[in-house]
Amino acid sequence: MTLLGPGAAAAKSRMTPDEQVTIDIFKRSTPSVVNVTNLTARRDAFTMNMLEIPQGAGSGFIWDDAGHVITNYHVITDASDIQVTLMGGAEYSAKVIGVDQDKDVAVLQMGVDADKNPPPPGVLKALPRCSNSSDLLVGQKLFAIGNPFGLDHTLTTGVVSGTGREIASISGRPIADVIQTDAAINPGNSGGPLLDSGGCLIGINTAIYSPSGANSGVGFAIPVDVVNSSVEQIISNGKVVRPILGISFAPDQSSEQLGVKGILVLNAREGGPAWRAGIRGTSRDEYGRLVLGDIITAVNGAKVRNSSDLYKALDKSAVGDSLDIEVLRGNAKEHVNAVLEANA
Repeated sequence: MTLLGPGAAAAKSRMTPDEQVTIDIFKRSTPSVVNVTNLTARRDAFTMNMLEIPQGAGSGFIWDDAGHVITNYHVITDASDIQVTLMGGAEYSAKVIGVDQDKDVAVLQMGVDADKNPPPPGVLKALPRCSNSSDLLVGQKLFAIGNPFGLDHTLTTGVVSGTGREIASISGRPIADVIQTDAAINPGNSGGPLLDSGGCLIGINTAIYSPSGANSGVGFAIPVDVVNSSVEQIISNGKVVRPILGISFAPDQSSEQLGVKGILVLNAREGGPAWRAGIRGTSRDEYGRLVLGDIITAVNGAKVRNSSDLYKALDKSAVGDSLDIEVLRGNAKEHVNAVLEANA
């Protein structure tokens, strides 16, 4: 039997049940949270030797006992080498297995190179994935764990401030159904886990930078439902397959300036789904005057006002699906059917 001293007993008695839950979640989860260091190769100006210099750092978390680690794509962009540091300080080289730029997700794996030692069996502890982000309600308590400003295994708490938010990924494609939280998410927290009150993974923290580089007071996390889809495809196939129409289109701002309500098609790639469906791109006539292409105004009956609406329609579809696309051609509305193909 273990006896507690008066000080320990008093400290424990002062804890509220809510505080004890927070402490338990932190203790259970921190072994699964890692520091991810982005290393770049540079030549020493004096010795001319190649050196690996830390270019940036973020957070990540262990996905499974095979050594897969999940982080944000922007954390490891342009890295020549990646180092993963576990709780306790053990460092391992990691390789990028695949990325999903559109959702800002990257999958790493530790110890896969022939000259690198993997973590010993039993060391890796995956975070439990036992919740769906689609079930989240505003007001639920959340926990963010990461390494802000290089301070390892830091916990911040907050609540779900909003759901169904939208942020832009590095590729420019919007990430839908993003979780908004008031839990502090600072530089270095990027790629770390956001947990619910059961300690289940609910999203990947994404740091929001203000012009000053400080936390903006509003944090966002990529929902676990999106993460699951991306990670499973990357681990299985090394990439994420998404349906595409095979078009390029005018930026939303340009369309607004032209008074266009919808997606102004600039080009339909020859042989692609849109081209086969007869969708026309923008061109010039024999006198050099601009002839606007088709304007996509609806997909399967749902209005398309901007690129976000179009991407949402594509995200709900699969390769091989046939979409009923409404286009404005001149002053007339027409309907065409396009069969989606996979991205390259």
